[in-house]
Order: sequence, then C-alpha cells, then structure tokens
Amino acid sequence: MPITDMTVLDLAQALRDKQVSSEEATNAHLERIAALDGQLNAYITVTGEQALAAARAADRRLAQGQALSQLDGVPMALKDIICSKGVKATCASKILANFVPPYDATCWQRLAQHGAVLLGKLNMDEFAMGSSTENSAFGLTHNPFDPDRVPGGSSGGSAAAVAADLAVYALGTDTGGSVRQPAHFCGVVGVKPTYGRISRYGVVPYASSLDQVGILAKNCRDAGLILSCIAGKDPMDSTSAPATVENYAAACDLEIKGMRIGIPEEFVSDAIDPVILGELEAAAAQLAGLGASVETMSLPHTGHALPAYYILATAEASSNLARYDGARYGLRVPGDDVQEMFVRTRSEGFGAEVKRRIMLGTYALSSGYYDAYYNKTLQVRTLIKEDYDRAFAAGFDCLLTPPAPSTAFRIGANTADPLTMYMQDICTVPVNLAGLPALVAPRCLTDEGLPLGLQLIGPPFGESKLFAVAAKLEGPRLIPEL
Repeated sequence: MPITDMTVLDLAQALRDKQVSSEEATNAHLERIAALDGQLNAYITVTGEQALAAARAADRRLAQGQALSQLDGVPMALKDIICSKGVKATCASKILANFVPPYDATCWQRLAQHGAVLLGKLNMDEFAMGSSTENSAFGLTHNPFDPDRVPGGSSGGSAAAVAADLAVYALGTDTGGSVRQPAHFCGVVGVKPTYGRISRYGVVPYASSLDQVGILAKNCRDAGLILSCIAGKDPMDSTSAPATVENYAAACDLEIKGMRIGIPEEFVSDAIDPVILGELEAAAAQLAGLGASVETMSLPHTGHALPAYYILATAEASSNLARYDGARYGLRVPGDDVQEMFVRTRSEGFGAEVKRRIMLGTYALSSGYYDAYYNKTLQVRTLIKEDYDRAFAAGFDCLLTPPAPSTAFRIGANTADPLTMYMQDICTVPVNLAGLPALVAPRCLTDEGLPLGLQLIGPPFGESKLFAVAAKLEGPRLIPEL
C-alpha cells in the first residue's frame, strides 16, 4: 500500500513497526502535493521545511520508544482559518493575505503536543462564507472526483486534501455545514462536534455562537481518535465545555442493537435528490437489520432554520469582521484620511460574498430592524433547539438525514444566484443553531461517479453514539482516480 493511501491508524502502526519513517511519510505527501495540487488547489500554504523538521523529531521519539500518541509523526493539514504560530493564516482573503499569527490555536496546539506533522494550510471560502470554496481570494478548489465540480465549502480544501491523499487528515470549521457538506461531496468522514466540545481559541471567528472546529478523515475510527486528542475544556475559551472526553475510536465498536434512530420527515422532501433518498432508505434498512429501531418523526420548526441561520450568522459576521479596518493588522489601503482608509481597505480587501453578508448582517442589526429580524431569529433558534430536545428526551439516540440536497454540483452552477447557493445548507444549519454534534459518513459512489454520504445528528455531547452508528454505515473508502 502506498504511504499516502494509509489511514491514521495504518500509518501509526507502520511507524511503530519501523516499516516506514515519519520523514518518508511526510516526503511522500509533499511530493504528492507538488504533483497534484496544481490541478486541485487544495492548499494555500505548504510548510515543507517545518513539516520535515517535525517528522525528524517524531522519528527520534519513535526510535527511542517515546511516541507521544498514535498521531505522532502523522502528516496532516489545517484549514486556513486556524492559527498556527509563524505560518500565514489568510482566511482565503486579500485582507489577511500576509497575516502571520504570533500564537497557536488550541486545537492545533493539542495536535502538536500529540506529535502531529503540519503539511500546510488549506483553501476555503473567504472567512468561511460559502458552500463551494469558490469564494477564495486564492482561486477555487476542485473536487478530486470530478475537477469540473466543487468540493463543497467552506472547508472544501480540507475535504479535497483528505480525499486526494494530500494529507492523512485535516481540521476544518463548521458554522452551518462547512465540514459535513464537503465531506459528503468528497467522500470522506466529516465530524462537527457539540458546540463547546473543541476550543475555538485561535480560530478566526465568522459567527461565534455557531462556529465549531471539525474533523475530516478517511474513516470513522481515525476521526474518533483525532476528536479524543483535541476535545476538552480550554481556559482560553469560555465557551468550551468541561464535559468528559471519551474514547471515540473505541465507540466505533459499540453495538447499536436496541438503539432508537429517527428520520425527520422534514428532511425527506422533493428538494432532496432521489438518489440520496434511496441511499437513506437503504441505510435505514441496514440499521434495522442490526437491531436498531428506525422510525419517522418530526422536527416541526425545521423550515425556519435556513432564514434564521442567515440572519444570525450574518449579524455576527458583521460584528466580527468590523475589526478588519487596516488600522491594526492585515491589509491597509492608504487614503486621504482615516475614514477613506477604512473604506478603501474593506472595499479592496473583502470579496463579494463577504461584503454581501456584512451588509445583510448590518441591516439586521440596524435601528428599527433589530427586533424584527435579529431578536425574532433568536426566538426561532430556541424553537428549533426545543424540537431536538424533545426528540432526544423522547428516547431517540440519534437522527438520520441527508447531508445536502444534492451531490457535488458543477463549478459556477450556483454563483449567479446566492439564494440557490444558500439552499445547499438546508440539511446542515439546524444542527449549528441547536449546538448539536453531527457526523457525515461516506456510503458509495453514484452512477455519475460522485461520492454520496449520510448525516447523523446526536444529542448534546452524544458523539459516541454517532460514531457507533456511523461505523456501521460507512462504506469502503471512496478513492478518486487522479
């Protein structure tokens, strides 16, 4: 098996058995990036020298029998919204094109403490605002299964890199589906944990009450291992939770007999591709065959989730992105006075989609509209969360849904109509509004050769249940022909 085909656990075992070194594994990935990323554009920054130095250090530990963890010496990559000291964090925006953070994000710091080898920073929709990775100042990313199609977004670079074996695993962020939808489009596992499960310190904010660090991996067991390594309370993030961190890789072996799994009727509609609905039905039958009870149920306020999300997320974005003014860091475009400098910097630094969302959010927060839009949205968010609370209180262990209305769409297909693009998030945004964990597991390739996955939604801090069910649902690894 080529080194770059290996999963985290495969490579970890090979490193301990001295079948391969971390330096060899890192070089193999760097060579593959050099050979293939010209056609995919998954990376914004490649940190070759840093990666090789970290790999050599890992090899010294391994030779002395002092491995830090199963992640020690395994090459991975970060979405370019996650800070890593001394490495550019651009958020795929001109306004941060040359920003070098002086500190590490907690999620990366924890991986580094486990011996992870950083290959580089991955492409994304600018400031995580998008569902296709077409909104990057550094060019769009292509889907490894069909270069004429998008990889999803906003963590499209992360999903494409893992699918194409340009990294063994990657971290992304999920504000409204930005880990799960790309996982579905690219045929990998995508995990969005419970809000607060992973520290957001050092992650450039888009919408602070919705953002959560997520994981993209080649299989569920790998994803579970990574989650266990980076989850947990962080004094640097007051929203991080002190909830017990479990062995999520081991959870993949748990039986699901007797579990109660719901299929929300609001997610099964004419808006969803029949091929996805057919696979959903097959998965339900498979779970029933393993002894689970699969039932149709209702989440009555689901139809309000998408408009509520786009008011809440844009309002928070308007506030968070006010800091990019050219006065302190990032791009500065000179003007005749401070006001003109602000206007020129933001006009030239932000892309069209980011400007659109800032304006939408500013409008929702403006005098005379705050109560009608923003406050009303908070009320709707409560109703959506209560729907899920009732479902889990009624005994459902998790919910099974489509991850998106369709498989990967063609590049440019939705760029002319923002509302059509926003509809891509219809299956994922309720999870973020409710702060719940969710996981997308790859199932199969369609007749068109495109990956298809399914989404599982769990109760707060119920990730172990998701891994138990997802491990039964995930199909053989989907590998693109590159």
